[in-house]
Amino acid sequence: QVQLVESGGGLVQAGGSLRLSCAASARTFRINVIGWYRQAPGKQRELVANINMGGTTNYADSVRGRFTISRDNAKNTVYLQMNSLKPEDTAVYYCNAVTVFGGQSYWGQGTQVTVSS
Repeated sequence: QVQLVESGGGLVQAGGSLRLSCAASARTFRINVIGWYRQAPGKQRELVANINMGGTTNYADSVRGRFTISRDNAKNTVYLQMNSLKPEDTAVYYCNAVTVFGGQSYWGQGTQVTVSS
């Protein structure tokens, strides 16, 4: 079982920055890929960025160059640094982890990010 707790969302003006954190209850070596998804009102949930055990990162085209994902295995935490935020980044951001064995997927409760114009 993996529990994920997100933090760091909030309200920011366009052009500003936020950093999201996701603390995993399981030791990270049990987690293969961990990342962030987002869902805006009326839209499907979409991948924002993820990082695998080897440190390889993957970004959505819409955030590449503005967002940076990183993981701290010692703290069992993954971060999403979001810079140059735009109103279209407004969404609920969810942390997602996929385990090494069995490929089970777990979700956090979500954190709201609102970017005002």
